[in-house]
Amino acid sequence: MNKRKLSFWEIWNMSFGFLGIQFGFALQGGFMSRIFQTLGAEIDDIPIMWIAAPLTGLLVQPIIGYLSDRTWSPRWGRRRPYFLIGAVLSSIALFFVPYSSALWMAAGFLWILDASINISMEPFRALVADKLPDSQRSYGFVIQTLIIGIGTFVASNLPWMVSQLGVSDAAPSGVVPMSVKVAFAIGAFVFLVSIFYTVFTTTEYPPEDMEEFEKEKQKKNSFISDIIGNIGSMPLTMKKLGLVQFFSWFAFFTMWGLTNPALTEHVFKTPAPIESNYDMDVVESAEKFQVANTAFQKSSNEVGSYMGIYGLSSMAFALILAFYTSKRRINRKLVHLFSLILGGIGFISMYFVPSPIWLILSFTLVGFAWGSILSMPYAMLSSSVDPKKMGVIMGIFNMFIVVPQVIAAVGGINFTYKLLGEETINAMIVAGISLIIAGFCNLLITNKDAITYNPKEI
Repeated sequence: MNKRKLSFWEIWNMSFGFLGIQFGFALQGGFMSRIFQTLGAEIDDIPIMWIAAPLTGLLVQPIIGYLSDRTWSPRWGRRRPYFLIGAVLSSIALFFVPYSSALWMAAGFLWILDASINISMEPFRALVADKLPDSQRSYGFVIQTLIIGIGTFVASNLPWMVSQLGVSDAAPSGVVPMSVKVAFAIGAFVFLVSIFYTVFTTTEYPPEDMEEFEKEKQKKNSFISDIIGNIGSMPLTMKKLGLVQFFSWFAFFTMWGLTNPALTEHVFKTPAPIESNYDMDVVESAEKFQVANTAFQKSSNEVGSYMGIYGLSSMAFALILAFYTSKRRINRKLVHLFSLILGGIGFISMYFVPSPIWLILSFTLVGFAWGSILSMPYAMLSSSVDPKKMGVIMGIFNMFIVVPQVIAAVGGINFTYKLLGEETINAMIVAGISLIIAGFCNLLITNKDAITYNPKEI
């Protein structure tokens, strides 16, 4: 099918729903560990509590990709029905997660939230490949990254902004502060509205051969065997990109799980107080706990704000690439290689910062890696796979995101960072080393169509 080139605003409209998706991911990634700690979780238990998120992605994304490949409605299209279902479920989960009163409840909400976000997210990746000609693929994924950067920055700062407006950071033991509850409610609203915007401003191409499409739908092969078959026949380039993804997402899962305890302890010197260390029946001791807890909550707000910097720098990275890739070729492999190495340096630098303000530089470098992770691998992959299977291939590709997170959650993070010492900040050094390894793994990619694409050749 000859696809027409789309304008900036057409690509913007079809990608705008990612603003809401990233609100969900940023609030989840920046503040779930804080919620776990507030509810009494030990630091070494936090990674395993995150296991719901990657396990959900492992199951949901290939299935949703497979189903969306075989869906067509003249009114709603192929991918948009899944945007809507995911948006409604995600918004409900986002609103209620900070009201959790026990660790099991928070972990359960995280499971529901991540499953719902994945239902919306996976078809968005496929939509770019569906709608855009090869010459605009890099450009399209970069525009998505630009919107993701905006969402990351704003959502990461929401608890801090809400606190600045006078909403309290103080709360009784085991209760999430109202500033976090309000921030998550805002995130739920933005998620729903942004997805609706994309659904009602974007159209989709029908299947190129409707008769063949209907025959394919009628085949009695189970989707499980079909997915397994596609895993077995995945292109070599996809396997090599999978290695890059493994080390990249091990690093970022480490960041989401342990940045808050690492930085509140090492940089802000306000670790989460442990209630058992205080005699809560004695007024003076209970007051000391409350002071320490409020200090932890306020520094957690600041950690979230500094984490938002990586969204801002990824947005700048995406903006520069958007202008460049709209007219010129890029070497996707080298862009990704150097971006990941810079991100690794950013993580490692967190150990050495003399004061919190220096975290701006650390997270700026991390943002370069994040911006590249959200665009370059998908641009390389989409140029080397069968477009008729784009949904299921994108879903399978996301398994390379999930597996390292599962390994990290079940003990990979705790084992590796403790090789360097007991301090939680060592987890950031492990994240940095992992990201640098991911960068050098790009040297394995040799497929010329994946590495570079020249828009002037179209």
